[in-house]
Amino acid sequence: MQEGLTAEGAGLAGDRVVAVGSTARVLVAAAARALRGVDCADLGHPSPLSRFAPAPEAVRRAAAARAAGRVALTEAQAAEVDAERVARWIVDQYPRRRYAGVVLGSPHAAAVHLAVALGVPWLPAAFEMSAHWKRGAVDQPRAALDHGAALAARLLAGNPDLHVRQVHCPASRGPLAGATVSLTARWRALPAAYARFLADRLEPDAPVLLIRDARTWPVLDEGRGHSFQLGCPSSGLEPVDFHPDSHALRQVLRSAGGDGARWEPPEVSSAREDAEHGVEEGFSAAVRQWTQRHGRHLHQVLFPQPGALSAATADLYRRWLRAAGKTGDRLVVECGRLLDPWQVVRAGLVPYWCENATRASVEGVEWWLAGSEPFSSVDVLPESPGMRSPALAGLPQWLAVAAFGRRRRALDRTAARGYPVASVPTRRATEVLRNQPYDLPVPPPLTVGAALAGLRDTGAALGLAVS
Repeated sequence: MQEGLTAEGAGLAGDRVVAVGSTARVLVAAAARALRGVDCADLGHPSPLSRFAPAPEAVRRAAAARAAGRVALTEAQAAEVDAERVARWIVDQYPRRRYAGVVLGSPHAAAVHLAVALGVPWLPAAFEMSAHWKRGAVDQPRAALDHGAALAARLLAGNPDLHVRQVHCPASRGPLAGATVSLTARWRALPAAYARFLADRLEPDAPVLLIRDARTWPVLDEGRGHSFQLGCPSSGLEPVDFHPDSHALRQVLRSAGGDGARWEPPEVSSAREDAEHGVEEGFSAAVRQWTQRHGRHLHQVLFPQPGALSAATADLYRRWLRAAGKTGDRLVVECGRLLDPWQVVRAGLVPYWCENATRASVEGVEWWLAGSEPFSSVDVLPESPGMRSPALAGLPQWLAVAAFGRRRRALDRTAARGYPVASVPTRRATEVLRNQPYDLPVPPPLTVGAALAGLRDTGAALGLAVS
């Protein structure tokens, strides 16, 4: 991310607050680069943990904890977070020009690919933070709740327009869940920086598109602006898998250095709340009010699972490319932070994004490919999660995805070499996609009308709700 993109005023700089490697941070960086006609070659650095891939589990866990501690917020810094400054840092990454629309909402790479095809920015409805937990343990969720609640109280004192969702998930964060706490700050109103951006940077009559993750999860919310979530949908597990008697939980805790005997989950207040990447109703209402006040059209897209939006956007890209006289016959399967929207457009590729490397995510792309017109070329970029989990897809399953290609079937060897424990940076996707042949010129930008029609046509059967 670029340094120095902070406004004047007190508080921590946005690039210090937003968690390094968090999905929304990577997606904003990728979208902003694509709108400048630049790829992601400067995004991400080799993980310091990569050299520990052959080491014993205990060594890898200790190295992960040390690395996380170097970039996490301290308790004192939590009180210095200024969410409005974070919003300014986000919008300042985009080129200063007028846009034909904007995409906001939940973090999803397909939403970014959609924004790039439209030629418009993508703005997240939340941002993630990581904070120190000095005496933490992956197998003590009650202690995690107590520590996170204290941090959230400090943060909320200066940011009343936020709701802080704490996620304690050893299945997706591994040993990091015992060294740091993960806090997702969700705006309950439209940040002033976003409102100014919409007013100053949108063309007259430019529409607003709000993308919402409709997944639910059990949550403890006592109504003080902080809620606690044990596990998460992106872990590839179900809520029941975080019960003390779960065999999957015991496997996860052993891998993360914990003990299932000490696992005592807090009670939940609701069994079906929006999961961590949901959009706050206050944010949605504020966007609606802004569009009504300024005479703009607001469109919403709700997805029940990430694969639904990925599949519908991939089909939309194929239609868009073919309308411009291109084949639309080459597919890239991205995963997690391994993506590059500009290189996708430059090469005339169809993108399908897997949220992570879980079996469920990979099965989603397999089913979509099985029902799609065949692709001549399939490139697969599996992101290593950095830990082992019973929910992960094995390399044979990733190879099965590549096997759908009629002529070219490519699983990136660098990404696969240390899978699932040795990670590679975002720029690895750029290196792979730069080797694809150019297919220029880039098609004319999609219109919002055409995009919504395409999402409705193919997304309805997948549960996508478009309004």
